[in-house]
Amino acid sequence: MFLRRIPRQVRPTPAPTVKGFAVLTGIEAMARGMLVSVFPIAMYKALGDAETVSEVYFMIGLFSLTSTLLTPWVARAVPRRYLFSTAVLLNVAGVASVMSGDPLFVPIGLALNMVGVAILSIALNAYVLDYVERHNLSACETQRLFYSGAAWTIGPYFGIWLFDLWSPAPFLLSIAASVVLLAVFWVMRLGDGKAIRKATSKPTNPLAFLPRFLEQPRLIAGWLFAVLRSCGWWFYIVYLPIYAVEAGLSEQIGGITLSVTNGLLFTAPFILKWIQSRSIRFAVRFGFTASATFFVAAMLLNAMPWVTIALLMLASFFLIVLDVCGGLPFLMAVKPSERTEMSAIYATYRDVSGILTPGAARLVLFAGPLPAVFGIAAMGLMTAALIAGRLHPRLGQRKLEG
Repeated sequence: MFLRRIPRQVRPTPAPTVKGFAVLTGIEAMARGMLVSVFPIAMYKALGDAETVSEVYFMIGLFSLTSTLLTPWVARAVPRRYLFSTAVLLNVAGVASVMSGDPLFVPIGLALNMVGVAILSIALNAYVLDYVERHNLSACETQRLFYSGAAWTIGPYFGIWLFDLWSPAPFLLSIAASVVLLAVFWVMRLGDGKAIRKATSKPTNPLAFLPRFLEQPRLIAGWLFAVLRSCGWWFYIVYLPIYAVEAGLSEQIGGITLSVTNGLLFTAPFILKWIQSRSIRFAVRFGFTASATFFVAAMLLNAMPWVTIALLMLASFFLIVLDVCGGLPFLMAVKPSERTEMSAIYATYRDVSGILTPGAARLVLFAGPLPAVFGIAAMGLMTAALIAGRLHPRLGQRKLEG
């Protein structure tokens, strides 16, 4: 009763919860999940051939990477709540442009969407680091994966089905989900996050975070984990469907495997319990090693298509294990005064992996058959496993147990 008499402007803002961030992530997944399988088809229809599509994706990746690196500079002039809102609006503009089907606006729309996703990730990670205690980071990441599981499981097939039924439908639903995301964000009243510097402090060089990042081996290792894990997903999502078609299987195999794999996101709480009984170093190292092993097996047994696909799906399960724990070494190493800057660095893993994966695959395919790309994926994952061996043996263990 007392709070009802206090003007709304001066009431205390409730602290954001782990569940609140999971809800935001789930809504954002609804906006993107329906289009993950639609964007490539829309690009192909607009541009006409796979070569042009590949070139456009490569250029968009470079543009998105540059935009991500410049985000901290923008964040110093734009309050974080407006940065988050701008990212959502960029997504809406990008989806609307792709929906047009115009050969000029489709690539522009995809570029806007990728930049919006990167900025949104930076802002949301910064909020998580502000409001979630270190010992709750693993629980927060797990809930975020769990809440997004349905969208990433149902979305790809639902989006394609709607696209075939009425092409604007998945785009309009994605835009609606983005509007809901923006509304929920403002209702949560996250503001600009916690203050981490005195108002009178002299602002640093916006690009100073790059050398600071390079001076911290733990941050470099955490970023490499994210890059190589994302490369593994790229090889799985892009090249498994191509392999299936070349092996004489149905074109629907890729979509089915993606939906099944995304459905495994619901196992995230059980994966967390497994991690809690060990250490983050063990979980990260085991995840990379197991995934690499199944990628190698898929390459060696490529003459048996169904066996190869089953092995690749097993590899993807351990990529999900890495989705749960692979980001923790980076998050636990970030200093409070560098949250926005280092979140920007971390977000570049999407763009870097999106450039490295097709580049490496193209080089391999010049001299070898398609299954050889799975061997390249395994090499990257094993490199990450070796790096993980240098993490502290009890990283996060005491916090997880407490």
